[in-house]
Amino acid sequence: MSESGRSEIKGVFSKLAENPLGRKIALGIGIGGIFLIFISGFFSPGETDTPNTEALSESISTQQYTENLKTELLKILTKINGAQDASVLITLEKDAQQVYASQEKKSVQADGEATDEQEETSYILVKDSDGSQKALKITEVQPMVKGVVVICEKGDDPQVQQKIINAVTTAFHISSARVCVIGS
Repeated sequence: MSESGRSEIKGVFSKLAENPLGRKIALGIGIGGIFLIFISGFFSPGETDTPNTEALSESISTQQYTENLKTELLKILTKINGAQDASVLITLEKDAQQVYASQEKKSVQADGEATDEQEETSYILVKDSDGSQKALKITEVQPMVKGVVVICEKGDDPQVQQKIINAVTTAFHISSARVCVIGS
């Protein structure tokens, strides 16, 4: 910015500062700006100060997991010619399993001829904000798909069956013996 441009801006601000009405306008604009900044904090979807550890530690139920699998599989199947109206049943091996952090202690006692080995496993506990103790969860292992049944209008057509079986076996990494395709 040139020197003349700076002096012009200084001149405008000094005239504004000398005028009582100009000072009131500048003060009003400043207070309005602060107010808008304050109000914007209520409407912005910003992050919370403290993360909700309870929500982070909760996992989806086995039923929700199955529904998610069904939804994703149906998205794939609707793209196969002849399987647009498919219905799907998915069975799982077992429920989800939680894996907790643990520590193992092994001790060996030798007295003469015999040795006695003892193992002790204990879970690592952490304190919550309310003071209660919980085991430290490392991960959750989702259940494996046990079998899939697909019913669709052209499910009796061998070409459609093969396409569906290929899609299901690839998506769930299971053998074709675990997939049943039936016509409606």
